[in-house]
Amino acid sequence: MSFRFLSAAVFGVTGLAILLWLGFWQVSRLEWKLDLIDRINAQMQNAPGPLPQDPSPQDDRFRPVVASGRFTGEHVAVLSSLRDAGPGVRIIAVLETDDGRRILVDRGFVLEARRGSVELTAGSVEVVGNMDWPADSDSFTPAPDMARNLWFSREAAPIAAQLGAEPFLVVAREDSAAPPDLLTQPMDTAALKNDHLEYAITWFMLAAVWAVMTTALLWRIRRSED
Repeated sequence: MSFRFLSAAVFGVTGLAILLWLGFWQVSRLEWKLDLIDRINAQMQNAPGPLPQDPSPQDDRFRPVVASGRFTGEHVAVLSSLRDAGPGVRIIAVLETDDGRRILVDRGFVLEARRGSVELTAGSVEVVGNMDWPADSDSFTPAPDMARNLWFSREAAPIAAQLGAEPFLVVAREDSAAPPDLLTQPMDTAALKNDHLEYAITWFMLAAVWAVMTTALLWRIRRSED
């Protein structure tokens, strides 16, 4: 067995082992992500409790909560769309709670054509939802159009600064004051990226191609030496 053949074999087997390891690592990540999604789904359906006094995204994202108070009418509209419905906005409104806090409630979606006719003030209301800290902006996200009160991200901190509220969202799943044209959009786990299966398939396919190419190379080396 020549040095050329041996070095090619070692290189081929090492590359194959690395590609297979990456594939199996993605399979383990897939199992972890599916378990995480199951646990989050279970958490989201727990009985709602009161708002925590000092909430954090690490501890309280997806936490089910209930809050009572009144909608002040202060709000922003975030550009959005809904399949089979068309373009519209998500309404992020200020809820002044019974204990004096000002929180942001994502009340849901309204068609752009109906935006001006939706009544957003209310007396005594109760909102059940899940806490969230959306991270849907980047360097390409336009600045809000203040003249039209139109925003392009649901990121809570800048909206809270504009409206003088605490920097988190309660995404409503039950809104006792929701008008007919306002469709609540409860949180789900669809936003949790889960592409580990695609990555695993890609690595395993690359491993198969690498194995075929290594076999062909070794065959050619052996044939040339013979």
